[in-house]
Amino acid sequence: MAKSAAAMPLTEHLRELRSRLVKAGLAIAIGMVVGWTYYDQIFAWLSRPFESVVDQARGDGRTITLALTGVADPFVLQMQVAAVAGLVLSAPIWLYQLWRFVTPGLHRHEKRWAIGFAAVATPLFGAGVLLAYLVLPYGLEILFGFTPEGVENIVSVDRYLSFFLRTILVFGVGFLAPLLLVLLNFAGILTGARLISWWRWIIFTVFIFAAVATPTGDPINLMLLAGPLLILVVIAVGVCVLNDRRRARKRASEDDFSELSDDEISPLDDSAPI
Repeated sequence: MAKSAAAMPLTEHLRELRSRLVKAGLAIAIGMVVGWTYYDQIFAWLSRPFESVVDQARGDGRTITLALTGVADPFVLQMQVAAVAGLVLSAPIWLYQLWRFVTPGLHRHEKRWAIGFAAVATPLFGAGVLLAYLVLPYGLEILFGFTPEGVENIVSVDRYLSFFLRTILVFGVGFLAPLLLVLLNFAGILTGARLISWWRWIIFTVFIFAAVATPTGDPINLMLLAGPLLILVVIAVGVCVLNDRRRARKRASEDDFSELSDDEISPLDDSAPI
């Protein structure tokens, strides 16, 4: 039987941490090898939003080029793509290793909450990344539309890659914000009634975040992010309200039982199946 976190001495904690880090590092290294092997396919996927804008620009008589400007840039770019691919592909393994290191210090109900939130967070983050990937070509087209006539756009690959990763990361994290509200509610910090009373500020904050997070800040791209975020926030507030009602019913039943004398039988639920 595994020891609890409190019962483990410091040296055993350090050995456990080293073991988890080694396993996570090996997983990332294997993922990097896979990313290096399939570099061409991965880079084609990363550059597809840019290429769609290039095709549109050629039809309009404009020139937009994705370029490498340094001698060592092709090698550095492949290393960067392989590293990102390694982190993404090995995420289930290193997240599991982190989970296994943290869980000995959690209570049983806290472990159940963590598993549930992790199960919901993964598809939410993926949905945010997918939305960013679909929105990115429109944002790039609007940005390149400000180019003066007779001027060519020569974009460094590393700058485009950082812009791409920053955009999908912001969208993915934005989709996790409603989950944070539910987490604060389950922890007893925020109530559903309080969130409902803040509805004006919540809508204002969502639109400000969408305006800052979208590549262009134009109304179309802003609504493409703000709309799904508002729907997720409404769902999160609904979950918080239901959880508050569940807590109130539980508290009321505990109060009813506490009023019984020592020799009095507690009431039974007649609606329960026999």
